[in-house]
Amino acid sequence: MPMPTLQEQFGQIDIYLFDQLLKGRILPGMRILDAGCGSGRNLVYFLREGYEVYAADADVQAVDSVRSFARKFAPALPASNFRVEAVEKMSFDDACADAVISNTVLHLARDDAQFESMLRGSWRVLKPGGLFFCRVASLIGMENQFKQIQGRRFLAPDGAERYLVDAEMLASLTERLGGEMLDPIKTTVVQNQRSMTTWVLRKKLP
Repeated sequence: MPMPTLQEQFGQIDIYLFDQLLKGRILPGMRILDAGCGSGRNLVYFLREGYEVYAADADVQAVDSVRSFARKFAPALPASNFRVEAVEKMSFDDACADAVISNTVLHLARDDAQFESMLRGSWRVLKPGGLFFCRVASLIGMENQFKQIQGRRFLAPDGAERYLVDAEMLASLTERLGGEMLDPIKTTVVQNQRSMTTWVLRKKLP
């Protein structure tokens, strides 16, 4: 039987999430929860490798896509692991996951209140000692190239409206959540159209 290609094994996994695998921070036996999973591009590897996978997204078609991946790669997982829910209203138990993925989700918040609810909802389901992986749009490196709409909502050069964080805000949130940064904040500026920041935390033990 031929070995699977990298594409077949890992799907369209975010390269910065792949980096966490290479660093040994996400290991077999961990329970993975993708909060705002979209079509499930970050879950193919985990499903193939027998991780206990959970996911939520407000979009019905997105969750159907994840369930389709699960039927193919991990048929033993119940369909109830994959729920049509907003990340701020997830019905998963507190502290149920060893690793929580929040990939290009939080910048969809309408305002401060929703951002806080989405973040707290994602953090709530993470176990103490667990890994929080977040990719989020930011102002970093492009501070003067966005048009402010209201509060932290900005119009980017690529035409999209997003809720944008900055380094100071992420440092403050890390402290308030009771987390510790595992990596320095890393930001990719995409041809002066948008700025994407990777924020990786460990939830401190009580």
